[in-house]
Amino acid sequence: MPRADAQRNLDALLNAAKEEFAANGVDAPVRAIAARAGVGTATLYRHFPLRSDLIAAVFRREIDDVTASASRLAETHAPAEALELWAQRYTAFVATKHGLGAALHSGDPAYSGLREYFESNAGPALQRLLDDAAAAGEIRPDVDAIELIGAIANLSAPPPGARSSERAGRMVALLLDGLRYGATASPGALAESTPAAS
Repeated sequence: MPRADAQRNLDALLNAAKEEFAANGVDAPVRAIAARAGVGTATLYRHFPLRSDLIAAVFRREIDDVTASASRLAETHAPAEALELWAQRYTAFVATKHGLGAALHSGDPAYSGLREYFESNAGPALQRLLDDAAAAGEIRPDVDAIELIGAIANLSAPPPGARSSERAGRMVALLLDGLRYGATASPGALAESTPAAS
């Protein structure tokens, strides 16, 4: 198969798996994933011999997207808004991964290094958003990116039997409100906001 066709099939499978996992959890039937991708199950197994291989690939691609979104938001939005939009993106990422947490802690070697990969990529990207918001006086200056990632993840995980992300959104919004307590603008930001003496 030409490389371009193989890449299209791979992209289609990863997108289909992401959608099926969001709708039905990581135990979604392989046939349903292949059908959504428009390929046969043989093609799926050729790319991903084990279900854990597919789960890990979807998770890694999502990590890359969540990380890239932080840079895009930092360049196109004000600091506080960029942070809030990123938190919403990450909340949706966590809230739709039904069963992924249990899978990642199963000990399967396919998941080895994913946590470290996430923290080493998304951590610095989020820290930039936090530093920008702190410098603008929008949030307190002592917020650690990895700690915030963990807090959002804990708040975003749906309760047993629930799959709605509405609760997660409310809880994360309250968490972000808490970050504003004790915020102080940097001297440069204060100078910009202080009217000149007459």
